Amino acid sequence: MNLKQTKRIVVKVGSSLVTNNGEGLDHAAIAKWAEQIAGLLKAGHEVLMVSSGAIAEGMQRLGWPKRPQEIHQLQAAAAVGQMGLVQVYESCFARFNLRSAQVLLTNADLAHAERNANAKGTLDTLLKLGVVPIINENDTVVTDEIKFGDNDSLAALVTNLVHADLLIILTDQGGLYTADPRQNLAATLLTDAIAGDPALEKMAGGAASELSKGGMLTKVLAAKIAVQTGASTVIASGREPDVLTRLLSGEKIGTCLSSKAAH
Repeated sequence: MNLKQTKRIVVKVGSSLVTNNGEGLDHAAIAKWAEQIAGLLKAGHEVLMVSSGAIAEGMQRLGWPKRPQEIHQLQAAAAVGQMGLVQVYESCFARFNLRSAQVLLTNADLAHAERNANAKGTLDTLLKLGVVPIINENDTVVTDEIKFGDNDSLAALVTNLVHADLLIILTDQGGLYTADPRQNLAATLLTDAIAGDPALEKMAGGAASELSKGGMLTKVLAAKIAVQTGASTVIASGREPDVLTRLLSGEKIGTCLSSKAAH
């Protein structure tokens, strides 16, 4: 797939990136993504963001060193953290004269036909207005999403919902490797793969840290969901300089998973 020709793009960023491994919201990183997205919008692309980080930011604000297990503590952390998360995104996008909007979704919103149509209509309208939707799971009120959900899956479902052409998952790894590169120095990076290939799930490892709810496996499974409506998925390092700009200029970064192994 020629990434230059993609029109509608969903960008997902994980907790470890957004909060600089739990040290607090990384204003500099978010500002850099905002700058790149501003450039993509000027080039004619439409961009939606799915951002983790609310619970991690809430933990930091509340002084909790470890992710709690009790559901109401998780919900409280999400409620506290969401305040800071939205404030930072709003201020960073405002630097580039862009408006942003908070959109909180649950699996129920996407599973129910009427609510699904309403969510799609709202997102389509925001994009037409030139507003960047910042999407997150509504962790403060829904228990199943915190216990079982992950934002990689949410990003894939949003990709299907708005019929996006491309899902970009930014993580703290360079992409999908043949083995966990943190444990196996012989692991090699896959540049292209077919989404839904069972062999990919065997290669994927677990979550990188306590802050991460998913891991590489959830990203591989997200690509499997996204390809159902024809979207390709790129898994790449969010710490790579100008990663979004370079990807959309055609540079091969990370791993591209699509219906055909072509990047």
